[in-house]
Amino acid sequence: MIRKRLILVAGLVAALVNSSLAADYPGSGGGVPSLPAPVIGDAASARGSVRIKDIVDIRGVRPNQLVGYGLVIGLQGTGDSMRNSPFTEQSMQSMLDRMGVNIRSQNSRSKNVAAVTVTSELPAFIGTGSRIDVTVSSLGDATSLMGGTLVMTPLYGADGEIYAVAQGSLAVSGFASEGDSEKLTQGVPTTGRVPNGALVEREVPGGFNDDGKLAIELRNPDFRTSIRVVDVINDYARSRWGQPVAREEDFRTVHLKRPSEVSSTRFIAEIGELRIAPDQPARVVIDERTGTVIIGKDVQISLVAVTHGNLTVRISEMPSVSQPAPLSDGQTVVTSETIIDAREDGGNFAFVGGADLETVVRGLNRIGLKPTGIIAILQAIKTAGALQAELVVQ
Repeated sequence: MIRKRLILVAGLVAALVNSSLAADYPGSGGGVPSLPAPVIGDAASARGSVRIKDIVDIRGVRPNQLVGYGLVIGLQGTGDSMRNSPFTEQSMQSMLDRMGVNIRSQNSRSKNVAAVTVTSELPAFIGTGSRIDVTVSSLGDATSLMGGTLVMTPLYGADGEIYAVAQGSLAVSGFASEGDSEKLTQGVPTTGRVPNGALVEREVPGGFNDDGKLAIELRNPDFRTSIRVVDVINDYARSRWGQPVAREEDFRTVHLKRPSEVSSTRFIAEIGELRIAPDQPARVVIDERTGTVIIGKDVQISLVAVTHGNLTVRISEMPSVSQPAPLSDGQTVVTSETIIDAREDGGNFAFVGGADLETVVRGLNRIGLKPTGIIAILQAIKTAGALQAELVVQ
């Protein structure tokens, strides 16, 4: 009898606990929502799976750019020269006029002030009173902003309204030191940041759509990735809410219809935790300025024979003095002798080709060239029609 009573009491306690947990999650359908189980779009690509929220943006949810003009004070003689930057002197005079100080009849020669542009980004859904970081950049001929303080600066949006006010001490990573015969500069000393330096004064109107219709956009548009996102979301939605909620529009946009029993925030949170394996196009990216070559994993090269010879041309100028014979009427002149030497290193043929990235890289390394030579070879292979990928030259 006592054992039956204990079992009954334990059942009542468990029921109370479950009901209290369900009350803590309103809009979740009367139960405690569990995190979505990882769903992979392609089982063979499970190792390359990512969360949906890491590859998409929600349409309409975006930051806004802010910009303002202000003054940085307290510099150690590294500010703007008033002669070369008259706008700095005008700004300083206007600021002092608002404070009741009139210096318009005097010529200021201070180099402790610099005119700057202040930029920032207003995140979505941020509220009044929140703080955001600002970036400060010099406008005049200031050599360094290190040790300076940004004076109260209003930040404007594209509509001309003030959305934040910035002020605070600058954090500058670069520095500049100059002597009589040498100058040392590291980084960019004319640009700095003020962490949490702006106070938001106005909110940007907007929010989630109340009619339950949402849209997400792929950051790297692809038809296959778009289909995988739709399939994974609908598989989860059928088991969670009993109905599909996603529909693809094109290779970038996927439309979502929020179930009535769940809030938009919870709906996006659950969808964002689902995992897929995004598809990547076969692409080779070349940066000729730095000699960087990036090859995607699906790049293939049809079998080709490649040879590459380095042509080196050296031009040397050797000045010489031409003197006339003794007791002659000639003059001593300086002449120049030009020597041109051209040399081309011989190259052997090598076979390059492969159906996967490892084979392609091994074939290119067999030639034994520098990055500039590999860039030239890849461009020639593309021209020959043997590079089965998109070639992007930056």
